[in-house]
Amino acid sequence: MTTDIPLEADWDRAPNLLDGAQELTLTAGQCDLAYWLSAVAQGTLRGRARRGHATTTPPYMREPGPLREALVLELGNRSLSELRAVQVLSHYVIGAPGPAETEFFVTQVVDEARHSMVFRNHLLELGVPAERLHEQIAQEGADYTKRILDPISEFATSVVRDEGDFIGAVAVFTIVIEGVLAPAAELSERKWGLLDRAAAEIARGASIDEIRHLAVGSSIVREHLARHPEYRPRLIELVRRGRRLWDELPVDEFVLHREHLFQEGMAAHTELLADYEVFPGRRLLETTAEERYDLAERWTDDMARARLPEMGIPEAVDIIVTGH
Repeated sequence: MTTDIPLEADWDRAPNLLDGAQELTLTAGQCDLAYWLSAVAQGTLRGRARRGHATTTPPYMREPGPLREALVLELGNRSLSELRAVQVLSHYVIGAPGPAETEFFVTQVVDEARHSMVFRNHLLELGVPAERLHEQIAQEGADYTKRILDPISEFATSVVRDEGDFIGAVAVFTIVIEGVLAPAAELSERKWGLLDRAAAEIARGASIDEIRHLAVGSSIVREHLARHPEYRPRLIELVRRGRRLWDELPVDEFVLHREHLFQEGMAAHTELLADYEVFPGRRLLETTAEERYDLAERWTDDMARARLPEMGIPEAVDIIVTGH
């Protein structure tokens, strides 16, 4: 890959999601349509546009069992989540106050649509019949859609569409939705790293995009707050509303179900995973479903502690971390 691709969009040089989301600063003006067409379309996606990866899926991932079931459920639900993000963010394009914000959210809509596509396409590589693909995703994700996606998307959409608050909607999506979900995406890339490199690459590509989404969303909020400090109470109110919503959602029920399947499935691959560390000093085989879930929760808190003060709202850290 040529060196004129920005570091944050370069497949080989981009930071991981946790580091990039905490440290990278990007603006909507920087990440315009021209940036996306060159840095993303010709950089990040080179050789991976259709499938999201440039490797092969091991045969055992197509065999029935808990490991395959865990990944099928994860990819199906993530595909539904990304498709719902497309629908929600389309309202952001409509509500954007200027060309820079409009172009950026157009590119984010494309990013989320591509994520949904590559998650679906990998299900085909796992042996899901093409003629049943959409039906299976919808059926297996019906409860997840009703109990998780519907409330989240209604909240984010209502802020921009019904309340007419573009900045507030950006904050909701950046701080509450992507900010809470991003660590789980990082964990996905790490835990599938050896078991299914294709799935790990797909997660890697999505994470590179999410770094950009989080960084630009943060800058939009930060810049608005610097110009309009009187907006701070409204922003804090929205963060509280978002946190209360998350507290009501049974996210752990869905994630832990998949993690228990993963736990059972990875036990059949102890030789492959013998020395593999999900993070320095901790072997994946030694972790439990609950520990991995708690790890993602801690990463969420770490991101909040780093990003929210940088956005100009340090008082929001306790809201996200403790719920108060």
